[in-house]
Amino acid sequence: MPPSPPPPVHPRLAGRPASANRRGRVIAVASGKGGVGKTFISITLSHALARRGQRTLLFDGDLGLANVDIQLGLMPKHDLGSVVAGKIPLNQAAVHFDSGGFDVIAGRSGSGSLANIPLSRLQILGEDIGLLAARYDRVIIDLGAGVEKSIRQLAKAADTIVVVTSDEPTSLTDAYAFIKISVMERAASDIRVIVNASNSTREGERTYQTLLKACTGFLKISPPLAGIVRRDARVREAIRNQTPILTRSPSSEAALDIEAIADRLLSS
Repeated sequence: MPPSPPPPVHPRLAGRPASANRRGRVIAVASGKGGVGKTFISITLSHALARRGQRTLLFDGDLGLANVDIQLGLMPKHDLGSVVAGKIPLNQAAVHFDSGGFDVIAGRSGSGSLANIPLSRLQILGEDIGLLAARYDRVIIDLGAGVEKSIRQLAKAADTIVVVTSDEPTSLTDAYAFIKISVMERAASDIRVIVNASNSTREGERTYQTLLKACTGFLKISPPLAGIVRRDARVREAIRNQTPILTRSPSSEAALDIEAIADRLLSS
């Protein structure tokens, strides 16, 4: 398949080539367990990177329960379903989210039809993401929850995997399971951890240490802490109003925490 034409570029970034540095260009956001704020993290991280002058694409890779477009209030003409059906190439599914300054490839909201894509088709999709990534500084893949083969296959397109967890025991267990399987399949994986919805930074550090102890003790790896996002009522308000928190409440604790994570990712 020949490379597709470049996707639309925000005027502010026009004329500036994407970074030649491949390291960390494609970042998959995983969780193992659902309901830990993975999509919120993906959206806000994309927004934060765009605010730092990074040409950014957010790819909704939750093939069963896609909802990035819903959280952003978008009604895209095309989505990932059109790509999988062979109607359009991947780059033509990208739409620009003006208020956030980043591009979005939406999944198929309200439909589980993409959940059963053959692994061979997912492999091709991952290769297409790699080609499209050459046009961006950063690509964020919002993976589905769980450890199924389809999720792991899409994660293989990433240079870095960020695993989102909370202090709930089931969340920690599932985050560990995702890390374990990822390491078994890709020993050299760059895996990092975000603790979300923590009551305090100190409590978030304790949660991270619990996960780190399991990883070092049983897997002999030490995934670094990408950051801690404090519990913040304004997160729910932003999601309910279909407005990114960096637009609605840019000085909120959760917004500032994710901006700090974006800075760490760019400096590493």
